Amino acid sequence: MNTQPPRHELPAPVRLAMGQSHPHESARAQVAGSAHYIDDLPEVKGTLYAAPILSSVAHGRLNGVDATAALALPGVRGVVLSADIPGDKLLAAFAHDEPVFAIDTVQFVGQVIGLVVADSVMQARRAARKVKADIAPLPAVLTVQQALAAESYVLPPVFVRRGDAQAALDRAPHRVAGHFEVGGQEHFYLEGQIAYAMPLEQRQWWIYSSTQHPGEVQHWVAHALGIDNHAVRVECRRMGGGFGGKETQAGHLAVWAAVAANKFGRPVKLRLDRDDDFLVTGKRHPFAYDWEAGYDDSGRITGLKLRMAANCGFSADLSGPVADRAVFHTDNAYFLENVEIASYRCKTNTQSHTAFRGFGGPQGVIVIEAILGDIARALGLDALDVRMRNLYGTTERNVTHYQMAVEDNILHDLLPQLERSSQYRERQQAIAAWNAQNAVLKRGLAITPVKFGISFTATLFNQAGALVHVYTDGSVQVNHGGTEMGQGLHTKVAQIVADELGVPLPRVLVTASDTSKVPNASATAASSGTDLNGRAAQFAARHVRDNLAAFVAGLDGCGAGAVRFEGGQVISPKAARDWDAVVQAAYANRIQLWSDGFYRTPKIHYDKATLTGRPFYYFAYGAACSEVAVDTLTGESRVLAVDILHDVGHSINPAIDIGQIEGGFVQGMGWLTTEQLVWNGEGLLTTHAPSTYKIPATGDVPERLAITLWPEANREDNVGGSKAVGEPPFMLAISVYEALRNAVAAGRAPEAQGPVRLTAPATAENLLRALGRLEA
Repeated sequence: MNTQPPRHELPAPVRLAMGQSHPHESARAQVAGSAHYIDDLPEVKGTLYAAPILSSVAHGRLNGVDATAALALPGVRGVVLSADIPGDKLLAAFAHDEPVFAIDTVQFVGQVIGLVVADSVMQARRAARKVKADIAPLPAVLTVQQALAAESYVLPPVFVRRGDAQAALDRAPHRVAGHFEVGGQEHFYLEGQIAYAMPLEQRQWWIYSSTQHPGEVQHWVAHALGIDNHAVRVECRRMGGGFGGKETQAGHLAVWAAVAANKFGRPVKLRLDRDDDFLVTGKRHPFAYDWEAGYDDSGRITGLKLRMAANCGFSADLSGPVADRAVFHTDNAYFLENVEIASYRCKTNTQSHTAFRGFGGPQGVIVIEAILGDIARALGLDALDVRMRNLYGTTERNVTHYQMAVEDNILHDLLPQLERSSQYRERQQAIAAWNAQNAVLKRGLAITPVKFGISFTATLFNQAGALVHVYTDGSVQVNHGGTEMGQGLHTKVAQIVADELGVPLPRVLVTASDTSKVPNASATAASSGTDLNGRAAQFAARHVRDNLAAFVAGLDGCGAGAVRFEGGQVISPKAARDWDAVVQAAYANRIQLWSDGFYRTPKIHYDKATLTGRPFYYFAYGAACSEVAVDTLTGESRVLAVDILHDVGHSINPAIDIGQIEGGFVQGMGWLTTEQLVWNGEGLLTTHAPSTYKIPATGDVPERLAITLWPEANREDNVGGSKAVGEPPFMLAISVYEALRNAVAAGRAPEAQGPVRLTAPATAENLLRALGRLEA
């Protein structure tokens, strides 16, 4: 019998998984309603349900809690308060400034004082509203202006300087100064905050958490229960959206549920309803800006002094790195030779604001774009020309104000290409003609770029691990430290592993994020999910592939480097074998068929004390051209058309990347147009439901939303030549804000002087104020 494998013949070209628009790995299950989220999981016998007891006072002394009426209701098992926490009564956040439950004071309307635990969800919620908290009111700080006056900060101010900004202002041919504010934003994930805590044997715990950071949830729960991290397992198969709102604040739910489960010795599920979710959780940080800029006759900025004040809420949470990234992105795409930036992290008696897509980047980018828009209008120049004159150079004027060289700038090519493809110049002429002939409806057009740094600014988080298991039937299972929140991370990781092993994509399965498999994983945030976890999974798969290559090389008497894996085959210079057969033979010969992979981002370093260094591995670039119309009588506005040219490197999955660009842009558009958060004079968030808080709907998406991907690969050695795509497109929506300001400039009374002052979001009321038709 001939046992020799057949001679190898040249195979047909192999279609790789990467670079193709494969469907999202959960798409079929989600459409069919069979994709499980935490509230869909079968519940363990004896599960109890919790609901939060909320403060109704913005700031006050908590003298006591009367739960008599709640405890008298049917099904109520008891109340959980700060005294029931067996470990540290403060959360294990880095600033250690936030209590698990309110202890002796309350700090905002909606702060969780404790929980009511009952036999059903509705019993718990009804009972929670019967609990009476004895709170003696104290003075509250509710605005950034009040916080600045009182020097009320969650963290010390930060100052970054380069050159001599004041001297540059003094000698500048022209100067402009201004103040404006940009509001926060509710995450409005489809799946609200939820956790399910199950006590196991021997003081061990299994926590299901809708979280972007299972490792932090593990740490926080262990800290609150006074046990070691190894006793807590946290699992998350998928989230129904996160957008940063589940980076830290999912940990609160998990700790609350675990403390309750510890007290009653039973599993406890805690899911916030939408109103409570609004009231309890933090938002995007609102910012207030004051600046003065000097510039020359061409519109080039020669000096800039800027004060940014972030409303952080009552505790630090992630406000430090959020405010830092706003400082880093104050330049956006532009060289600032003489600049002085003061960043204030203001403490107010509101929800503790947190991560949100862009993580402070949008709050930095919008201010420099507004300044350039003001300069262009003051000089009577086209704003795109002014922006082009201020761009970073390729060999000169190419170092940021935090001392990082910009080595991969493509905007000098990308912006002119978008200018041509969007017919920007022709449309500007047509809009000028329209505005001259129409007294009520005014149009505006703007192109704005984005340069967004990719990496966690805290260098230690730029690491990831993964496991790849090959089973004897040839199927492949992958587990990595990232989390899936709808962005397609698991799909991309599966594509990467499939190509590394040369197997069809359906042979690869990515399983739930689990702290018992990959420990100490960073949050899925900073747009780095694929960069970090995809590379780690690639390395793990490569280890398995190398084991198999060495095995086949031994069979065929060739070097391992000559063995190829593609199209479901393992090919040596002597033979081609089916993948499954090679795996089975390797197992029979006791070859290791699983491995781990680890990746740490190279080149980056960052001095937190001076805010200097190379905090980012590379930059992602893009630009958007947006056209809007404004009714100058009512303030109603509409986005008419958008053209986007965006840089994702060599796309691993173009359909997923385009979806992220679409979603990021529309979400950014909502932040700047309709999503207005309103707190009343007592500190109550009055916009705490879909009836009062408007996110963009399908009718708000512009009729024309054309997206083109920039064709060039990442110039840094990133997985597949790709670039991050989660956050950078969000800032493309600043083109809508600038287009609205251009429309307002065309609609103001002829005698109106000075820059257009438009508070964001550009609601109808704020547009009318900018037009001079309502008092400020």
